[in-house]
Amino acid sequence: MKRKWSRRDFMRASAAAGAGWALGGIVTSSAEGQQKLKSPPPSQRIAPPMERVRIGFIGVGGMGTAHVGNLLKVEGAELRAVCDIVEWKVERAQAMCEATGKPKPEGYTRGEHDFKRMCERDDLDLVYSATPWRWHVPMCLEAMKTGKHAAVEVPAAITIEECWNLVETSEKTGKYCIMMENCNYDRVEMMILNMVKKGLLGELLHAECGYLHDLRDVKHDMLGEGVWRRAHSMKRNGDLYPSHGLGPVAQCMDINRGNQFDCLVSMGSKTRGLHLYAVERFGPDSPQAEEKFILDDVVTTLIRTKQEETIVLQHDTSSPRPYSRDILVQGTKGIVRKYPAPLIYIEGRSAPHRWEEIENYKREFDHPIWTQLEEKSRGAGHGGMDFIEDYRLIDALLNGREPDMDVYDAAAISAVSELSERSIAAGSKPLSFPDFTRGMWEKPRELQVMQVKP
Repeated sequence: MKRKWSRRDFMRASAAAGAGWALGGIVTSSAEGQQKLKSPPPSQRIAPPMERVRIGFIGVGGMGTAHVGNLLKVEGAELRAVCDIVEWKVERAQAMCEATGKPKPEGYTRGEHDFKRMCERDDLDLVYSATPWRWHVPMCLEAMKTGKHAAVEVPAAITIEECWNLVETSEKTGKYCIMMENCNYDRVEMMILNMVKKGLLGELLHAECGYLHDLRDVKHDMLGEGVWRRAHSMKRNGDLYPSHGLGPVAQCMDINRGNQFDCLVSMGSKTRGLHLYAVERFGPDSPQAEEKFILDDVVTTLIRTKQEETIVLQHDTSSPRPYSRDILVQGTKGIVRKYPAPLIYIEGRSAPHRWEEIENYKREFDHPIWTQLEEKSRGAGHGGMDFIEDYRLIDALLNGREPDMDVYDAAAISAVSELSERSIAAGSKPLSFPDFTRGMWEKPRELQVMQVKP
């Protein structure tokens, strides 16, 4: 029987690894860790129903503004405050509220730390964060410590230490910390999830997923995300953005609900794409051409779960290619994939050895959330899944229901970033995942999105 990790064990092992990154294969235990296993973490308490959800929003750039637009359409959601270091962005969000007949939310624009002043308000229930990654954890911690639930864009955290901080603060305060993974609500991904839970694929064996998105232009755009996102490619080498692919696969594999990520190994290709793009766009003598990147163009991570499934996860934001999340799920009865086209093969139903269109299964396996919310989500970002993501969170808070993702999901998926960095730095050494649930994952519990009636 494998022994379980406590936070102290994991951090002690990390420190012992030192410059050699020798973390792989460590399985330790402590009296503290075993003591924590005796009762469920307190953050599993379900918040009581609310008559309305009063929201403070931090970061109203592109994605943040999209969230604001969605929330204005969700009954029971009230935007009370908006925070951003760019004043005109706050004014834009305020104008959006007024244009729909809603009260003008108070603006907070006094610099990078003005979100703390906003969080001190006593008329907020939920604080959203859609900011550069380094601010995600500080903003979530501030929200929870001041008595608010926290919702944060992906990734929720960058380091293992940050993941533990989110978990322990959520447990201590009893407040939710939810990673807003919109790809969990894509129609095809939800249809695949429905197929898995209804047993169409049989027992799961394997999955493939990733974030394969040509961001060379975005990372060199100094008026957009390039201001901060490019820097990660200069300082970090690993899977920097695992959740878009791994989020839906984790739900299919019941991660933290009877299953858990066990270990991973990562490796990377050459580092070429961002430099070549800079040379071609700005010229070989330009300052951009002198910049040094360490992020490998293609990072591949192999994950094994406690239930002995395997996952191939890829990250590529530096190569010329069509967009893909490379979704594939395989079981003992068949296989389904989304890219480059949604296809499926089910033994006994499909023609032997032939893919067929997933559309043939839509009437039977289209997820009830989509059939219920298709009209309301029409016109929202990313084909409507952004609206469904926001709607589901507000609906959970209004009705006293457990959110679709919890802080343990946020931690388990976000942990891939540092673990992949460590694995690559150690010559593709296998590493164990910390157990953020401290044993609670062994108790099966159904996903909230699967409790929706057709």
